[in-house]
Amino acid sequence: MRTSPGKADELKTEFWKALDSSPFLFLQLDGRPGTAVPMSPQLDKDANSSIWFFTHTHSDFAALGNATATFQGKGHNMYARFNGALTRETSRARFDQFWNNFVEAWYDGGKDDPDILFLRMDLGDAEIWSGDLGLLTTAKMALGMTVIDEAEKEHVDNVPL
Repeated sequence: MRTSPGKADELKTEFWKALDSSPFLFLQLDGRPGTAVPMSPQLDKDANSSIWFFTHTHSDFAALGNATATFQGKGHNMYARFNGALTRETSRARFDQFWNNFVEAWYDGGKDDPDILFLRMDLGDAEIWSGDLGLLTTAKMALGMTVIDEAEKEHVDNVPL
């Protein structure tokens, strides 16, 4: 069963809202599962094809390149896996836009700490699942009834972010 284009757009919108309200996702360099760590994405509502990260120059992410992120929303209501390419972000305006006390807590030298690596992830495709299957579907599961068709309607694959 294929998700309708309208449902795909709805899940994409729900994903961005869920990501905005959650402080973490798991990020890893492709082909290097040992690099997977929780990171705090920095979002710009007007730039829905990129997200940003602050990290350290000695982190694995300094290698840059293709990466995959996995995300679980608060309350287990949204799940996503998406890919993209990590590059060094050089815009000071963008850096200043996202700098805050929570970021500063990780850097002894503040904004001028030489260990700061500011990254942009240009986003590719995503697979998104809604964990909110509704009361009727939950009741069917409790009774052991098949819910595959209902669950598939809450999933979209290869959606461009």
